This record gives sequence, C-alpha cells and structure tokens, in this order.
Amino acid sequence: MLQLDTPRSRRIGIGLVTLATLCFATLDACAKWLVQSLPVFEVVWLRFLTHSLLMSVLLAPVYGRELVRVHNPQLQLLRALMLGAMTALNFWALQYLQLAETGAIQFSVPLLIAVISAGWLRERLDAHRWCAIVVGFAGVLLVIRPGSHAFHPAILLSVLNAVLYALFNLLTRRMASTESPASMQLMSAIGATIVIAPFALLHWQPPADLTTWLLIAACGLCGGLGHYCVAKAHRYASAAMLGPFLYQQIIYMALWGWLVFAQVPDAFVVAGSLVVVSSGLYLLWLEMRRH
Repeated sequence: MLQLDTPRSRRIGIGLVTLATLCFATLDACAKWLVQSLPVFEVVWLRFLTHSLLMSVLLAPVYGRELVRVHNPQLQLLRALMLGAMTALNFWALQYLQLAETGAIQFSVPLLIAVISAGWLRERLDAHRWCAIVVGFAGVLLVIRPGSHAFHPAILLSVLNAVLYALFNLLTRRMASTESPASMQLMSAIGATIVIAPFALLHWQPPADLTTWLLIAACGLCGGLGHYCVAKAHRYASAAMLGPFLYQQIIYMALWGWLVFAQVPDAFVVAGSLVVVSSGLYLLWLEMRRH
C-alpha cells in the first residue's frame, strides 16, 4: 500500500529506485565478467543461489513467515521459470554484447508491454501511443542494425529476453494483489535455483579464485537487493513518479562497460538508446496525463 504522498516519501521512493538501477547495472557487469570464464548456467545458478541465501538471512528477521507465504503456487512457479529463463538469456547475450547494447534493448520493455496489452488484454491505444511505440522500435533497430556488419546473432537473445521481461512484468502486476513483494522475490529466486541446478551441475567448473567468488556474491546481493528496492519504492511513490528514474540504469551500464571492459558504445547505440528512452518516457507522460 502506498504511504502518505509527501515530498519526503517521494524522495525515499526515488532514492530506492536509484539504488535498484545501480544494483541491476552492477549485477550485469559482474555477470559479464563471470561468463567469460565460467559456463553460463553455472553463473545463473550461483546468482540465484546466493540471492536466495543472502535475502533469506537479511529479510527473515523482518518478515518472518510472511517471507515464505505463498497464495498462488502455480503463478509463483511460472514467475520463477520466467525469471530463470530471462537471466540465462541475458547472461548468454552478455558474453558477446556490450552492456550498453543489452541495456538499450531492455528498455524497449515498456513499448512491448503496451503492444501486448493492446493485443492480449484488449487495451485501446490511441494514435499518440502507437506513434511512440513505432518510433521506439525504430530506436531498437538502430541498436540492432540487422544486415550490417555490426549485427551479432546474440542480440536476438536480448530481444527474446525483453519480450519475456514484458510478460514477466504483466505477471508480477497480476500477482501483486495476493503475494507480498518480499515473498515474490525470494520464492522466484528459490524456484529458479532449483530448476537451473541440474543444468549448472552437469558442466560444473570450480570458480578459480577469491575474486570470482566475490563477484558471484555480488551478483546475488545486487539481484536480491535490486528487486527488493523496486518493490519497496512503490510503497513510497507512484509508478508515474518513479518511472523516469528507472532509465538511469542505462547510464550506469554504459559507465561499467567503459570502466571495466573498455567498451564505448558507438553513435548508433547511443542514438538508438536515446530514441528508445524518449519513447518510453513519452508513453509514461501520456499515462500520467490520462490519470
């Protein structure tokens, strides 16, 4: 439930979202480093295993039994399967792509949600929204550049991840009325850990050194803390207020790519990112004006 709408509560919500976007960008940077030397499924499994362990220790004293209370096990299982698949696709793509490229495609999710809502949920979209969606997907094409020498097949993994992420968001909205945010993030992580374990253990490769283990721990902590902060932020500020601040994640991803991997996005990726973000913000503005 939303707290009293005051300037202080809005600042808390914005602060939590800012921390979440930094956590998610750091998670992707750590994962990109790890998948260069470890199998993708192993990194995904260790990410969810450490997420489950760390969040259980940190949140159990606060939430108690509420942390593991499940009202709809079927939807919880579906959410866990989707989260595991999305993470595997993202980490697989990060083996070959820049952080800024995967980030730009990820921010097409609001556009995909609008399209899915129109086609599946029968929500009506006016001409302004369709225009924003078309322009946004043009920005995605600037990043992808199919048919050019810059195109890498791994970018299709990011596109599929974005589609799953849009469906994942719609599912999370539906579950929010019956499931607590703490329970959803922990149960999804535990479910993904169990499902991915056979694939990870089949090709197990021991992490080489302490640095690798620290990066694995950082993945779990950043993933769990990021999801928790997003859920908590919506108790202090509305989605319309928080939406624009989610887009700062692409800045952190580009920064990590430059600092850690010496990768600077080219003009097409920068231009495409600006188009995608602008289209998403315009959709958000239209939604705010409607309400």
